[in-house]
Amino acid sequence: MDKNSNTYTYIFALIMVTVVAALLSGASIALKDRQEMNVEQEKQQSILKSIGVNLDRAQSAEQFSNYITEQLVIQNGSAIESETSAFDIKMDEAIDLSVEERQVPLYVATKNDTTFYVIPLRGKGLWGPIWGYISLLDDGNTVYGTTFDHKSETPGLGAEIVGDQFQNQFFGKEIMNNGEFVSVSVVKTGASNEHEVDGISGGTITSVGVDKMLDDCLRPYVGYFNNRATALNAE
Repeated sequence: MDKNSNTYTYIFALIMVTVVAALLSGASIALKDRQEMNVEQEKQQSILKSIGVNLDRAQSAEQFSNYITEQLVIQNGSAIESETSAFDIKMDEAIDLSVEERQVPLYVATKNDTTFYVIPLRGKGLWGPIWGYISLLDDGNTVYGTTFDHKSETPGLGAEIVGDQFQNQFFGKEIMNNGEFVSVSVVKTGASNEHEVDGISGGTITSVGVDKMLDDCLRPYVGYFNNRATALNAE
């Protein structure tokens, strides 16, 4: 075929377009797979961090099953069978449902022969979504650890929810008071009891968002922990 002919030019261009499209498609699929893996590993890392296990992403993926012994789906106070696995539940969608309608994940963890329950959190800050995990001791009441993150809170203000100074306050706090759910309140200043922590100075709206997130996301689990306590007491 004459390389200077229009036919050759068209065929060559068509082949090049096809090859480039195939390469771009392959690269896009590979990139998407990589992004999904990063999201999964970051999630595993955050869950483990809430029980005091601090690993990088790759290590978290490797060690996750050594600490997380069960992944339950909770609805209306009971562990249920669900078409969606606990790990794959999208909390940003779940929180839009009523407490009764929600199917939410509960991670059962073991570290040094101690059992923890890890609960995912999702809410709204000043500028965008906030999220995290909170771990409770085996009593389903006492907070062991937390980890919070955000998309776009103000550096030095609301963004400080990611810092140890804020998160460490939650250790030992209780979400129940005489058998009634009270959550852990984020107050402006002067936290005075086992159900309160101090908010972020200058980050009032983000602090309010964390307060609401805790109440909203912990509430669906109360029935489960109450039912579990009743069953244990009956043994």
